Amino acid sequence: QVQLVESGGGLVQAGGSLRLSCAASGRTFSSYAMGWFRQAPGKEREFVGAISWSGVEHTYQTPSVKGRFTISRDNAKNTVYLQMNSLKPEDTAVYYCAASINVDYSGKYYDTTQYGYWGQGTQVTVSS
Repeated sequence: QVQLVESGGGLVQAGGSLRLSCAASGRTFSSYAMGWFRQAPGKEREFVGAISWSGVEHTYQTPSVKGRFTISRDNAKNTVYLQMNSLKPEDTAVYYCAASINVDYSGKYYDTTQYGYWGQGTQVTVSS
């Protein structure tokens, strides 16, 4: 079992930055790939990016955040981070982290069904 708790969300002006954290319980955190998703009101959950168990970042599938968002992990702290720079109003959403033991094999980091564990989400609001 893996429990995930996101933090770091809040209200920020356009152009600003936020760093989200996702703290995981369990001693096998380093074995899991970690994904970040977001969901805006009335919209489907959207893939933001992911990082493999070995630390390879996968954000190339999300053009809207490429070059602005980066993902990193600290296995010693059981934590994954989402650094968000140059924020835009359209980045406003609830951000979720998720853990997967399988997605590194399938490569389908964008697929929510690949993730077996989810956090409760943290709200990010970007004002114009």
